[in-house]
Amino acid sequence: MGASDIWRWLQALIISWFTRLVIAVLSAGPVPTHIAIIMDGNRRYARSHQKLVQEGHAEGFNALHRTLEVCLKLQIKCVSVYAFSIENFKRSPAEVEALMQLAKNKLMEFCRQDELLQRYGVRLNIIGRKEMLPEDVQEVASQVEYLTRHNTNAILNICMPYTSRDEMTSAIQTSLQKSLPNTKGKGKRPDSMEFREITEHDIDANLLTNLKGSPPLDILIRTSGTNRFSDFMLWQ
Repeated sequence: MGASDIWRWLQALIISWFTRLVIAVLSAGPVPTHIAIIMDGNRRYARSHQKLVQEGHAEGFNALHRTLEVCLKLQIKCVSVYAFSIENFKRSPAEVEALMQLAKNKLMEFCRQDELLQRYGVRLNIIGRKEMLPEDVQEVASQVEYLTRHNTNAILNICMPYTSRDEMTSAIQTSLQKSLPNTKGKGKRPDSMEFREITEHDIDANLLTNLKGSPPLDILIRTSGTNRFSDFMLWQ
């Protein structure tokens, strides 16, 4: 082992020790229950480092993995990640295809028994219009949801393809369906039926995140530092 190898080993040791120290200090105080993260800035990162856009997105997913582990060590119960917007389908076919392949590969990693989700007992949910994903990505997503369905220590919501407007529309539609009176076999005409009033509580209860058991949102983080929501968890 050369001097440079020893130095790299010492650096890794110091960083690991410092990370554990920071986590121990932070966990001594109030810890949020639910954190949401907008994965942003991957393309700007790639351009500033003379890398391909696909490489920037891959680095973003790797950063997510590290961030998720820190959150789990802090015993944060729920992490929601904005991974892919419905609007992102408007990007170039090459970039969309690369993102779908990257998502498939990362979800397959989550399927491994020794992976983060199994070690920390995390249930993974795919939040959004799953039917818009390629079939092979849908299959892997369903597989990892099935494999982690009994995990109860924490929740990871990967929002893809997702927009808050779509989530709210879906919640309103579900609330309307549930408010319709059951007239089967009663012979009532539609204009004579009494509809139950839809409340804010109804819409909130039927949001995709809440249907999956997520607690109320405490903190929203945008990794690039840009100050906008980009149609993510507007209701929450």
